[in-house]
Amino acid sequence: MACIFCEVAAGEIPATVVKRGDGMLAFRDINPQAPTHLLVIPVEHVASLNDTSDPQLIGRLMLFARELAREVGIADQGYRVVVNTNPDGGQTVFHLHLHVLGGRPMTWPPG
Repeated sequence: MACIFCEVAAGEIPATVVKRGDGMLAFRDINPQAPTHLLVIPVEHVASLNDTSDPQLIGRLMLFARELAREVGIADQGYRVVVNTNPDGGQTVFHLHLHVLGGRPMTWPPG
């Protein structure tokens, strides 16, 4: 079975793409949990945070998320970046991705 995020990256499944570059893709979450809820993925398939040992990939993902937050106007007020890993961590799509959430105050604990 194909990975849904790989299909999004390949343009086989429609998504509202917000930013693309440096081997990364950002698109709107179809079930937003905040006024701004974007997903950032590496275009190349990596199943989860546990499945990479590439610090450059993680760094590029985080910097891409930071630039994305600036570009969509949530950086100054604040935003949250979340990585869910494996089922107990809340990961439901097994392709490494960051959630970038903003546009409202975030609460703690997250849930």
